[in-house]
This record gives sequence, C-alpha cells and structure tokens, in this order.
Amino acid sequence: MKKRNTMRNIKIITDSCSDLTPELMERYDIDYAQMNTVYNGKTSPADLAWSPEEVHAFYGIMRDGGRVTTTQVPVDEFNRVFRKYLDAGCDIVYIGCSLKQSGSVNTASVLAKKLAEEYKDARVACIDSLHASLGEGLLAIDAAEYASTGKTFDEVVEHTLERRKNLHQFVTVHSLDALRRAGRVKASSAFFGNLLGVKPILVTDVNGEQAAYKKVKGRAGSFAEIVNLMKQHVIDPEKQTLYFAHSDCGNEEVEMLRDMIRKEIPFKDIYTAYIGPIIGASIGPDAVAIFAFGDEITFKIGEN
Repeated sequence: MKKRNTMRNIKIITDSCSDLTPELMERYDIDYAQMNTVYNGKTSPADLAWSPEEVHAFYGIMRDGGRVTTTQVPVDEFNRVFRKYLDAGCDIVYIGCSLKQSGSVNTASVLAKKLAEEYKDARVACIDSLHASLGEGLLAIDAAEYASTGKTFDEVVEHTLERRKNLHQFVTVHSLDALRRAGRVKASSAFFGNLLGVKPILVTDVNGEQAAYKKVKGRAGSFAEIVNLMKQHVIDPEKQTLYFAHSDCGNEEVEMLRDMIRKEIPFKDIYTAYIGPIIGASIGPDAVAIFAFGDEITFKIGEN
C-alpha cells in the first residue's frame, strides 16, 4: 500500500443550492453536484450556469401559477463528482445545503463511507452548512480561501464548522406561499395571512431552520429592515464582500437595495447573483437575500 501523502490537495465541493455563479466557482476552484428540478413531469439538472433569459422564464412559470418541484443530489451524481477528484488525488470537503432543507448531506455521507473503502489514502468530509443559496456558497468560498493558504484537511473542516455559526442570512419575500407549499419555513400562522403590504423577514436559526422572524410594512420597508439587521450583526464589513442573491427582481429594486447597503454598511464589495433553480422553486419570484459573516447566531425557533 502506498504511504499516505499528508499534503494532498483539498477540493471544495458544494451543490446546486449554493447558487454560486460559474465565475465564482472558477475564481475559487469550487465544483458542485447538481440537483434536479421537475416541471410538468420533466426532470432537468439544476444547472447554475443560466442566462438572464432562462432565469426570467423559470420564475415566469411561478408567476403564472405553475409549480416547480425539486430533488436532492442523486447518488450517481455524487459518485461522479467525488470520484473525479478522488481519482485526481484530492481530499474532498463537501459543503451542502442545510439538512433542514435537503437530505443531500446525508446521502453524500453514506457514499463517502463506501468510497473510503476504495480510496484508502483519501478523506472526504460532508458538512451541513446550516444555510442555503449564497449563504451555503459563501461558506464554500470561505473554506476554499482558507484551504488555499496551506491548511490541513482537519483544519479546513474545523474552520468551516465554526464559521457556519457566524454566517448571517437576511431575506425578504413578497409572500410565504411558495415556501409554505414546499415545507421550507417555520413560523406562526400569523405570518401566513399575507396581509396587504406586509412583507416577512426570514432568517436561519442555530440549527439551520428557515424561520419567519418578523414582518414589515411595504417592500422598501422590508429592504431597509434586512439592511438594518445586517448592520446590527456584521463584523468587520470593510474586510469582506456581502453576497446578494435575488429571484428575478427588477433592476430598479436590485439597485435600490445595493444603494441602501452601500449607504449603511462599508462592505469591501457587494456581489450580486440570481437565486438558483432549487432555492428559487421553494422561495418563488421577487425574493432578495443578503449574506455576510458576523457575530455568532443565537436565535432558535421556539426559544425567542
């Protein structure tokens, strides 16, 4: 048996829920395992390399009353992606969607144990990010940057498990209907009234549960509130990029929120991307979400 090489390259892998753009994945040397969407009986890979026209058509289905469902990452897809990098001599850190929203991390963990019997020199860690969308993606970017400084496999895993506790998500949607149908949000029944002009604010709790945290009057008011919440919780914004994802919002709304953020919080940069097909199928059109690192998350559903 070959002697184990302790300096193996570390490959960061995520999944379709991460909403990472091809540009970000190339910049940080990240790959992803594809989930699937299902519409009118047709199953399609949840490809994150989609054009603005494809984005608009996808969310148009829901605006017209259509329902898109999703699947977790198939075992065959994990097997394909993991073997690609194991065969190349890499160790793997897979950072997946919150287990409260997808079972993909469990599927990957089962496969990783089987692959360990075959690739005896390799290591595969499967981490529940406790997040989704660009929150999951940001954690993968952070892990990739950390690994690139020469850290060991164990150091990267430990770092990522700690960093997920400090990753904040603040989201607002026009309605909770799509999330409620998908079973992806926890909240009291009061949030489901869809009162005229009332917009819910969503956060992720300490266990990765998506929660309706509060409600705000008006679209502009909801934008101001998520910026205010980020301002309260972010640490060292001038040293980090804020990641902003939206589900096919108009350009005016996108610029409105970006301007609010710039005015209130001195982030080094703001990166804007679309909410991808998996998260989009659950959250619906016209949602906005912002992500950055800050103080440790303490909110827990049922205790606050």
